[in-house]
Amino acid sequence: MPDTAPVPIQALRGDLDATVGSLMAELEALGRIIADARLEVAALKADDIDAPDIPAATDELAAIVSHTAQATHEILDSCESLTNISDQLEQQHAQPLQHAITRIYEACSFQDITGQRIAKVVAALQAVERRIAGARQSMETRPPVVSATQPESLLNGPQMPGAGISQSAIDALFD
Repeated sequence: MPDTAPVPIQALRGDLDATVGSLMAELEALGRIIADARLEVAALKADDIDAPDIPAATDELAAIVSHTAQATHEILDSCESLTNISDQLEQQHAQPLQHAITRIYEACSFQDITGQRIAKVVAALQAVERRIAGARQSMETRPPVVSATQPESLLNGPQMPGAGISQSAIDALFD
């Protein structure tokens, strides 16, 4: 029968210390990666992107939808006029005209499909604009992450805020 006696915690301490050390090293590496990513995002100058460009693109797309709808309505009104004229023609001349009018009506369905697709693009651009604004706000309100690329943040060592020795007091010790 195998020995199933519990292993004392003291016997695991070496393994736990190695595991904790490994986890801490991983967390520090992740912290550096996140800090570097934040610096890279800040360097992208998101203000330059969303300030004029995204709203302008959204407005241009909305104008396309509006002008396309207006042109389509004018085409449909013209088709209605042609239909009224075809009603006054003999059958042999009215039938080809009615066929052409029907094809025009069918072709005008592009406006609805185009409008739906552009509306999806506008929604995506607005989502991007909101995400950029949220990321910028988040970066402005969060305290900076301490990283190995910012050694000046480590100059004061671990201390409670306001409890550290000032540089002038340290200088006075060496005088």
